[in-house]
Amino acid sequence: LTTAPPLSLADFTSRLDLLASLAPTHTVFVIHDTAADQVVAACSVLIEFKFARGMGKCAHIEDVVVDESYRGKSLGKKVIGEAVRFAGEEGCYKVILDCEEKNVPFYEKCGFKKKEIQMAHYF
Repeated sequence: LTTAPPLSLADFTSRLDLLASLAPTHTVFVIHDTAADQVVAACSVLIEFKFARGMGKCAHIEDVVVDESYRGKSLGKKVIGEAVRFAGEEGCYKVILDCEEKNVPFYEKCGFKKKEIQMAHYF
């Protein structure tokens, strides 16, 4: 799980418009608390079109976030579940994600298994 800083409405709208133009290869799932009129959980799914695996598709889950005051209500599991369902409907042969070691138990509860090693190069 990650943290998300507050965004201005203009920044949020601009990014939302960009992401909408990329669907379905980049899709964001959200849970909206209508009473508070705020997004309280979200995650992104990016679909990678491969040459390998019979030109298959692999889904990557990114930016899983749940508002701190809403944690413990299984909202993270719900957005992940929707992301996995979506990936299956899109014909992906697998769904992968990277996480910190401390979050492994959470993702295992969501049906993920530890596999291989993540590498990163930051700019």
